[in-house]
Amino acid sequence: MSMSVGSSSGEPDVMVEMNTTPLIDVMLVLLVMLIITLPVQRHAVKLDMPRPSANKPPAPPVVVDLVVDFDGTIEWNGNVSTFDQTIKYLAASAVQEPQPEIHLRPNRLAKYETVAQVLGVAQRLGVKKIGFVGNEQYLQ
Repeated sequence: MSMSVGSSSGEPDVMVEMNTTPLIDVMLVLLVMLIITLPVQRHAVKLDMPRPSANKPPAPPVVVDLVVDFDGTIEWNGNVSTFDQTIKYLAASAVQEPQPEIHLRPNRLAKYETVAQVLGVAQRLGVKKIGFVGNEQYLQ
């Protein structure tokens, strides 16, 4: 085992590695200065919220379920009714203030003619709040 004590020519070897200790010290000082000089962050979000109103919210609307079954049977709020009774119910709901919401729920096997007649009568009588419900049965 041999040990190297220097170069054979007698001249000292040139050190080519940079001393990083002062560089790290300067970087740490700069980092501490940056942390100290940053403004304190506040965890608050300023929002302009609306003021509460003194008015009460409107009452939920009256909902009427109108079902047209596959055999032409019409149900008004779960009660089986004839076409003439349905016309009377629609006329009564057309003059109410505010008008009730009528949720028309036709069966997927119901005849188009029956559903179209009910919609036509509702339109002639002036029913404004009518809509189809249960359309997910047609996605199959």
